[in-house]
Amino acid sequence: MGIFDKLFGKKEQKESLDAGMEKTRKGFFEKITKVIAGKSTVDEEVLDDLENALVDADVGVATTVKIIEALEARVARDKYLNSEELNGILKEEIQEILVDAPQDTSYTGYELPAGHKPHVILVVGVNGAGKTTTIGKLSHNFSLAGKSVLLGAADTFRAAAVEQLTVWSERTNVPIVKHSMGADPSAVAFDTVQSGLAKNADVVIIDTAGRLHNKIHLMDELNKIKRSISKVMPSAPHEVLLVLDGSTGQNAVEQAKQFTAATEVTALAITKLDGTAKGGVVLAIADQFKIPVKFIGVGEKATDLLVFDKKEFVNSLFEK
Repeated sequence: MGIFDKLFGKKEQKESLDAGMEKTRKGFFEKITKVIAGKSTVDEEVLDDLENALVDADVGVATTVKIIEALEARVARDKYLNSEELNGILKEEIQEILVDAPQDTSYTGYELPAGHKPHVILVVGVNGAGKTTTIGKLSHNFSLAGKSVLLGAADTFRAAAVEQLTVWSERTNVPIVKHSMGADPSAVAFDTVQSGLAKNADVVIIDTAGRLHNKIHLMDELNKIKRSISKVMPSAPHEVLLVLDGSTGQNAVEQAKQFTAATEVTALAITKLDGTAKGGVVLAIADQFKIPVKFIGVGEKATDLLVFDKKEFVNSLFEK
């Protein structure tokens, strides 16, 4: 059990997850129910309809095909399969997909890895994905877990980004390093890590610009930030966290393609799952990119940014 579990309890986290997944769960099961209504066996027609239902739930074509092929193999092996068993089998196959996806074991929840200090997290993502809010929630939760946090406002191209991060800094009583509007982002990142070392901070979280109109420029900018950070702390950044808006469905998959092509992403945070029926996109992203999903956002409260648990996620998706 991690520090975060002790602070908030498994029960509270499960309640947040179940509430946040309500729209996805309802939409998912409505589609599945329509597929198997009145059917006595899982036949080709049922599988075709199920395939369409999974795609509609933003599970994604490639991941859906993988699930359907596994179900076809199961039907062929068992010869006769009652459609009432479909939910249980579908749950098993989805669990398999998430189990096969990588999981970040470098540290659990809000307990940081040993061997270096501070732990430097570079946060990337498009504007509007909930990037700055996610940083604020992370800083709050790390603080609740007893960690000292320092924020870096390296998205210097948008005054609103710096202002929003400053608000979170004040709200969570976490110090922030920021420069003037239009300043060099790599200089802000450099100063933030330098300050984190001087303050003996446990974790440093750095915001970055979220522009995707020019992938080459984005790549150059992120690489420059990384080089600046490494001049102060050669092992940093220790984590590149990509924030994706789960409510955008397949657009989130496209954003993941763009950012993973532009920089080495080590972990994912998928936000806004409480406001959408498209939570199936978590499966598509975890399966397609083979990058660990570390956090999911299922509500407005800071503590609604949950550490992603594969088993609990699938259980919540299928819980009636």
